[in-house]
Formats: sequence, structure tokens, C-alpha cells
Amino acid sequence: MENKRNIGIAIHGGAGTILRSKMTPERETNYRNALKEALEVGYACLQQGQTAIDAVEAAVILLEDCPLFNAGKGSVFNAEGKQEMDASIMEGKELEAGAVAAIQGIKNPIKLARKIMEESAHILLIGEGASQFAQSHQLDFEAPKYFYNAYRYEQWQRLYGKEKAQLDHSEEETKPEEDEKYGTVGAVALDQFGNLAAATSTGGMTNKKFGRVGDSPIIGVGTYANNATCAISCTGSGEYFMRAVTAYDVSCLMEYKGLSLQAAAEEAIMNRLSQIGGSGGLIGMDAQGNIVMPFNCAGMYRGFQREKEQVVEIFKSHRSH
Repeated sequence: MENKRNIGIAIHGGAGTILRSKMTPERETNYRNALKEALEVGYACLQQGQTAIDAVEAAVILLEDCPLFNAGKGSVFNAEGKQEMDASIMEGKELEAGAVAAIQGIKNPIKLARKIMEESAHILLIGEGASQFAQSHQLDFEAPKYFYNAYRYEQWQRLYGKEKAQLDHSEEETKPEEDEKYGTVGAVALDQFGNLAAATSTGGMTNKKFGRVGDSPIIGVGTYANNATCAISCTGSGEYFMRAVTAYDVSCLMEYKGLSLQAAAEEAIMNRLSQIGGSGGLIGMDAQGNIVMPFNCAGMYRGFQREKEQVVEIFKSHRSH
């Protein structure tokens, strides 16, 4: 049964201490335009009758290709001065999923996550093995200069040689808690066939060591989709999301307690995550086309598009969807 009137997509580009006082008008415009473009690319897929998986992949690819976001081209530097990326994707009909962690040099990690979902017997591949799989499927790799970003490099240099890692980048030398950003990108969508999908991609933490992997490539933590409940993509302090199993927590609250998407997402982010000291947010969509974008920090790059309605937001608002 077709469900065209409820098709829609939501995206995020990271959450954290995103303050109006530190956002120049030009920078805000650039972020808003990039989010708008990603929404329109993803929504066009849905309008053309493509699947929710197609839509979330297309939107995330655009965000990976934009240096403003900590994913793909805009990924931060790890302790070795390299980019180490993670991504995951999941569809809600058969609960098929694919993910990749700690991979270097690949242009679009989300393409690899989808290829793992569709072409392998596994869900999560990491490091060198993931690179071999990507090469065997002719996915695009780029030289280090493609990922070089002067802004990201300067942020890494401030931490280089220290035992400290930082969630995404700071605008300037401030106390970390005053200006943390959790640089992840993600998308959730509902297609005309009534199927949900979710995708998440990240460059992780600046100056991260020891092959650190966060929540983004872990199914049920950073990404989850189930037609019976919802599609979720998270962004925030990964270790806390891992402890709270946040993406699946929203689905569980809907399935087992009968909560609405709105109530479940608010419980997961504003209560459960907050209680253990976690910071960040998520985007979610249910099978009826309802959309939520809760976060417990100062801001989250986010937006959604449905028929005759497009919204892009960065700072806190009181809008409900």
C-alpha cells in the first residue's frame, strides 16, 4: 500500500554547544544552505519513488562531501594526523544493516556501509579489512589532501601530543564544556512503501587514539530502523550513547511501553541519557511520518522535509513536528 502523503526525511549535522554568539551570519548561512541541499536531495529520491535507504544514503553522501561537517571530506584529524571514519545504515522492513568503523581514505563511508549491508554476510567491518572490501567493490578512495582542512588541522594542532581528545572542533580556545560539538551527520526517512531507514556517518573525535570507535557505526546505538516503531540517527557523546543504547532504547519504549515517538525520544535523550551525563540529540521518524529532533545541549544542526514543508534549524526552538 502506498503512503505518499507521509513520505519525508529528517537530517542532522551534529549537536553540542552551538551558540548564536559564536556563529557568524555567513557561517550560519553556509550551514543552513548545506542542510537544505541535503534535505532536497534526499526528498527528491522519495518523490521519485525510490526507497528510504536511497534517500538517507543520498542525503548523507551530500553531508559527507561538505567540509562543514565532521564526516567524509570534513572529518577531523586523529592522533596520527589522519582521518578515521565510521558509518552505518539500516532499513526497517527486514532489519538489514551495514556498518564500517576505523576506515581511512574512503570518500563516502556511508556507501561502504550500504555495500556491506547488501553484498556481504556481515554487518560491521573495520580497518584494513573494510578497505579491502571497499576496493573489491570499486568504491572511491581519496588521497590525504582531499581530507585536509586548515580549520580542522589547527584544532588538531592544539591537542597534538596531549592525552586529550575532543568531540569535533572548538571555535576558539574555550573550556571544552563551553564549546563542544559532536560532529556526526545522519538521516532518517519514510518512503511511499511505508518503509523506514536510518543512516549515520562521522569522523569521530579530534586527536582520538588507539582506534577509538564511538556510537555511530553501532547498530542500536547510533543508528536503528524498524518499521514497527521508528528510524533513529544519533549524535553526541558517543561513549554515553553506547552505555544507554539510545537508538534502540527509543524503539523499545515505543514497542514495549506503547509510547509515541515524541515521548520515547524525549525519555531517551532528556531523561535516560542526561541522567548518566550524556550530551547530544537524535532525529527520529515513525511509520506515520511523525518527526522528532530532541537534544539536551545548546544546539543541533538539523532539518526535515515533507510535502509543502521544509524546516532547517540550528539553535533551540519550541517547535513540534
